[in-house]
Amino acid sequence: MTSLMRRLLPDHVEVTEVLGELVAPPLFPEEAAVVARAVDKRRREFATGRRCARLSLAALGIEAVPLLPGPRGEPGWPAGVVGAISHCDGYRVAAVARSTDLVALGIDAESAAALPDGVLEAVSLPEERADLARLRRTVPEVPWDRLLFSAKESVYKVWFPLTRRPLGFEEARVRFTREPDAAGAARGTFSVRLLIPVPPAFAGPVGGGAELTGRWLVDQGLVLTALAPAVRPAGDGPCAGVPGDRSMAGASGASARPGPPCPP
Repeated sequence: MTSLMRRLLPDHVEVTEVLGELVAPPLFPEEAAVVARAVDKRRREFATGRRCARLSLAALGIEAVPLLPGPRGEPGWPAGVVGAISHCDGYRVAAVARSTDLVALGIDAESAAALPDGVLEAVSLPEERADLARLRRTVPEVPWDRLLFSAKESVYKVWFPLTRRPLGFEEARVRFTREPDAAGAARGTFSVRLLIPVPPAFAGPVGGGAELTGRWLVDQGLVLTALAPAVRPAGDGPCAGVPGDRSMAGASGASARPGPPCPP
């Protein structure tokens, strides 16, 4: 399989992805205890995700350690690392980077199928549903409702480690833009505007800004989204090092969420 999540992230992010499960990936005893009472499917999913994460960490030169879930299920990464794990039927992926490069990292993987009845209304704003209706008319092959859900999952994975606060689906406004793809896949960017006051713990690291940008891809039966806000240069102001739209470092850009807007 051609690497999919790699196409959405900067070069300094290490990505490991697999189809299905790895064969009997080992867990640390502390990790095994977390899923000791889970069903077999969940134990295998958890173990493969952790194995992918350790392979990504090894590519950064970081030794294997237990990756225990936090209060919202987020992996506990070693000091100096940001990362995320995601999974859906038949696919597992983990991405990590040094915290000197990225403020946080949000990735999500979903099956490229429409959401169940009623879910879109629960996870979207009326204006988002109007946007999706227009997009369906022009690009009907993309499961736009699933893509919206995935983008908001990636937003949350950046938001929570910085703020330790919940974020409701209705508290982030997402818009999608499509880009050409030489391989024929559907891909593009998405912008995110938070609709609630942004705490300093978030606004400071991401450098403020009212609108930030991530990337999305639909290919090989999967929907993928990613956000990777870059660390600003030390000693610079809140808008330094981030031209205009807060795009990710590198050609495949993406970013996080707002605090006070920066001047154009």
